[in-house]
Amino acid sequence: MTSPLRTLLVILALQLLPGCEDTPPKSSFDAGTPDAGPFVWDGTYTELEEHGDWVDRGPFAPCGFDSRDASSSACEELSRFDVSNCDPAALAMLPQEGIYLANTRDERRLADGGTLISTGPVGFQLRSDGGTSTLFDEPLRFRDTQDGRFSLIGTNTRTSLTMTLVGCQRPAPDVITGCFASCRRGKLSQQGTFEAHRVASWAGEPESSGGLTLLSERQAAQGQPVDVYVTLGHAYVVSLPYQGREGGLTVFDVRDPRNPILTASISLPGDSFWNGVWAWGNALYVASSVRGVHVYDLSNPALPVFVRSLPTGTYGAHTVLVDGGRLYAMVPNTGTYVYDVSQPLAPVLRTLITIPGDFDSGGPHDAFVYENRLYISNAFGGYGVMDVTNLDDVRYLGLYPRPDLGFAHHSAVGTFAGRTLAFEGGEFHSSHLRVLDVTDPARIVKLGEFRMRPVTSIHNLILHGTRLYVAWYHEGLRVLDVSNPTRPTQVAHYNTFRESDPYRGDSIFEGVYGVRVPGDGHVYVVDSSRGLLVFNEL
Repeated sequence: MTSPLRTLLVILALQLLPGCEDTPPKSSFDAGTPDAGPFVWDGTYTELEEHGDWVDRGPFAPCGFDSRDASSSACEELSRFDVSNCDPAALAMLPQEGIYLANTRDERRLADGGTLISTGPVGFQLRSDGGTSTLFDEPLRFRDTQDGRFSLIGTNTRTSLTMTLVGCQRPAPDVITGCFASCRRGKLSQQGTFEAHRVASWAGEPESSGGLTLLSERQAAQGQPVDVYVTLGHAYVVSLPYQGREGGLTVFDVRDPRNPILTASISLPGDSFWNGVWAWGNALYVASSVRGVHVYDLSNPALPVFVRSLPTGTYGAHTVLVDGGRLYAMVPNTGTYVYDVSQPLAPVLRTLITIPGDFDSGGPHDAFVYENRLYISNAFGGYGVMDVTNLDDVRYLGLYPRPDLGFAHHSAVGTFAGRTLAFEGGEFHSSHLRVLDVTDPARIVKLGEFRMRPVTSIHNLILHGTRLYVAWYHEGLRVLDVSNPTRPTQVAHYNTFRESDPYRGDSIFEGVYGVRVPGDGHVYVVDSSRGLLVFNEL
């Protein structure tokens, strides 16, 4: 860059009926929305500039860290922190418990006179009940939060990073700001300021709004629940390994949504990182990071029977979807495998789709199919569009790049006032909803956005008519009216995150992971701790 100010975002944490290939059947319930019509929006908009996920508001607190001596213990020396302009009286009122997510901000001068600003997420949990307080989901090495002091030291053993957080101010009851320093392998790596939010509370927001009512709740029998698919009167919940519990598949009979009944719990030895799930006809497809795609027979929906695995190489499969008689499996660092599922229990591989940057960016994380286009959330490589009308001649149509190296995670696409729009969500801190005009994939334009707190992250979303249901991790389930897509408006919400829930940690990946709206009058949600939650559809 030639500008004297360089700003770089650095993320520190890294049913239906089967059909044939030639005449694809109608898409399933969450594979696209027909033209919603010009009910509110006439199709005109002002193009919005893309600034990335994180918006720099300057230093978070009036404190500092003396970094002149970068010795091996520098970041653990509390005397190096200048807190002379801080507010110990406000910090003294801080509750001695809570789960917080924080954004850090590091600012440093470059040799050419410019400024490098980097940011990243960190979480911590304070316990007052005798439980273990944590940083990076690992036990704190030091804590002093009494009488107006606030100091935490923790080490991420996976990355050999030690961090010290020193509080300075309390601008709101659920917000702490201060300074931090981090060392990696005995050397000072970063120092700056932070802003931490107690994620289970937000300015007195109620548990729910807009008539969204929790009808039932059931714990998953396997690991940490992350995705759900509903078909044949049953909900299929897949889970990751977590805190000593193996991941796998939990099946619930939801023909009475107010009283789900557990019917099966399934896992495979040495293979329990199951992240995505989809059904088609009498087949269930599960994305496994070990073996690729598992195929289960749903002839008895309550008791799926394993049929086969579809190998996808070293990285397994991360997510799956079915549209138009095709099964798409997204494989990190590789590409998108496409299968003909005219015979649902016997998928036939047709092709492997890659787009520019697949291997450098982390590869496809998730995807969406609409009107013969494949919309690929290509991790750090942006949001790409492919023409998949003819699988023997797949064509690259365009890409929406991100100036901040942000993470493209998930999307849903539909038609509004004659224009094709993508509702795109990122992942990691400050990720939010973008509304993109993808009518011409060669020039994708941003026309709207919706943000929540800067410390939280979106995960998945479902477009159902003019309602967008968003699984927003710590923010719970958020329902947006997108009839005017230039101004998405929240019409309902349900906060699922409670600090008292079992297995809650301080990671940014906590809370609502998945959501489905199958058209049976209900909304099905999976929460990382609470399991399957069933709500009324608005």
